Parts: sequence; structure tokens; C-alpha cells
Amino acid sequence: MSWPTQQGTYDAGDITLQSGARLPSARLSWRTHGTLSPARDNVIVYPTSYAAQHPDLAWLLGPDKILDPKRWFVVIPDMFGNGLSSSPSDTPDYPTLVTVHDNVQVQRRALSEMFGIDRVACVYGWSMGALQAYHWAALFSDAVERIVVNCGVARTSVHNQVFLRSLMATLEAAPQHVGNGRFSSEPKAAKRAFGRIYAAWALSQDFYRAGLHLGSAEKPNLGALDLESFLKTDWEDRFGVRPAADLYAQLQTWDASDISANALYDGDLEAALRAIKARVLLMPGATDLYFRTADNEAELPLLSNAALRPIPSIWGHRAGNPVANPADMQFIRSEVRAWLDQ
Repeated sequence: MSWPTQQGTYDAGDITLQSGARLPSARLSWRTHGTLSPARDNVIVYPTSYAAQHPDLAWLLGPDKILDPKRWFVVIPDMFGNGLSSSPSDTPDYPTLVTVHDNVQVQRRALSEMFGIDRVACVYGWSMGALQAYHWAALFSDAVERIVVNCGVARTSVHNQVFLRSLMATLEAAPQHVGNGRFSSEPKAAKRAFGRIYAAWALSQDFYRAGLHLGSAEKPNLGALDLESFLKTDWEDRFGVRPAADLYAQLQTWDASDISANALYDGDLEAALRAIKARVLLMPGATDLYFRTADNEAELPLLSNAALRPIPSIWGHRAGNPVANPADMQFIRSEVRAWLDQ
């Protein structure tokens, strides 16, 4: 990399969560890319997505990529439960639920105490990262100039919760499950089923109809020899390396995500959306099965300064994370860079 990077862990101490439970000796893993300007006015917060860790996000950074670390100071905080920040896999008394609200509160405190950052130019997030971006804008309305909600929503929809709870039930059905999302040993068969369920949701019907999971299809594609190979290498292996307890904990975080579920808004989603002062770029995937364009269309009239730019792609949820799709990458890059220049 031709730009400075830093990496470390912020020790947050014992924190009281929204639920009233305590997360003891909380640790927030982080990595930065770029140089903080003397005025501290070039900060982009880039939170992690489901089961991802900060190295998984680095592909998006570069002078010719979506976020340019030669211009921006990009801070990637690892979400609780992802195996690098405090997680069930390394915290025996990890609480039942750590919310997105809990995550962003610690993230903001970490930025202030470590770098003296009290205001951010942008929060950019994909998927669960987008849920965190929305929370930043709603909870810290005077401290956030822009957000990019890339395949995300203000409140997890009921349809999305059906998917999430099917994954929870799959893990709970494992004989190794001892209750409360904890396991006596890794439930390999359940995680195999988990990955296969995920594969049906993360990419669209149109994607599979075009055979883009196969190397024999028109490029870009995901390069698999056949469907079974694709399910194993792209999905079973992907989730197989993550502890089941961490996967379960982050499902609960996702399921409960709601920018209005706090004392500030008392469940009033409309009030939470109207309170956002940041300029909001909504970028749903046109064929995303989790976070649909219709969800963002419903939010748009309630936001004071927002634009809706659906990603015109058949890659479903993966359109917002286009590691293997140059066309989607270029679309997102163009829209995000124009947004950051405003």
C-alpha cells in the first residue's frame, strides 16, 4: 500500500449496553488508512459488515477505487461479534444482545479519545455497515456531514428478519447448541447448512438464471466449476471459518437494528429519519433480497437532504460489495465520489 496505515485495539472498559447488560473489558479493534488532516476534516468511518473483519474491506480502498486513502483518513472499526473486537468466541460472559446502537456509541468514543475526532466527513457502509452508517447519522446528527447507505435500511424489515431467524434456527438445531447462541463445539453440519441458505439470499434469481456463479458463464462471473463447488467454496467455507457463536451474535445485532430504538426517538422511526441532518446517499441493489429499493424509497421523503441511486445490477446483495464485478464497482465509485465532492 502506498499510504500510511495504523492498527490497534481501543480498550473501552466495562460498558453498559442498551439492554442494561454489561460488556466487560470491551475491546474495539480498528485499522486506519491514510493521513488525518491537521483540521481533522477528512475522516470517513467505514464499519464492517456481517461476519467481515477489517482486512476483508481493504479491496475497496485506493486512489482508483471507491474511497481514496490519499485524500481521506478512513477508519475501519470492527463490529462487536466479528472475532476481532469483543465477541462470544473470546468473551465467556458476552451479553445476549449487543445492538448497532451499542457499536456506534463505542466507535464514536474511540475516535474522540484516540484521534481527537469529533466530526466526520462521511460514514460509508455496506450491508450491516450501512445499518451502522444510518445509526451514526441519527444518533449524532450534529457530528456527521454525509453518509452512504450501500444496501442498508433504517430499520430491519420483517421479511429480512424471517431470513435472519431461519439462520438462527439452523444454528440452534445443532446438537452442539447449549442455548443462548453458545455451542459446546463448532457445529460443522449446521454451518454447512447455514452457508447454503445464505447463498440463496445473497445473489438474485436473475444472477443464478444467467449462470454467473459458474466459470463457464459470460464474465464477470464467480468462476465455479459447478453448483456444488460454488456452494462449498463460496459459502460453506466462507462461514465455516467463523465461530458459530459469533455468527449467531451478529445475526441478533442485525435482527434488532432500528435507528429509532433508543431513548432519543422512543421507537418513532419517522422522527429519527427527520432528525438526520447529514446528506444521505441511498444506494440499494436493484435486485437485493435483503434491503430492497422499496425500503429506501419509503425512507427518502422523510430525509431532509438525500438522493436515491439504485445499483443497476442482477448481482443481488453482492452488487454493493462488487469485488468481482467491475461494472458495479464503477457505478458505486462514480456515485460515491460525486457525493463526497458535494
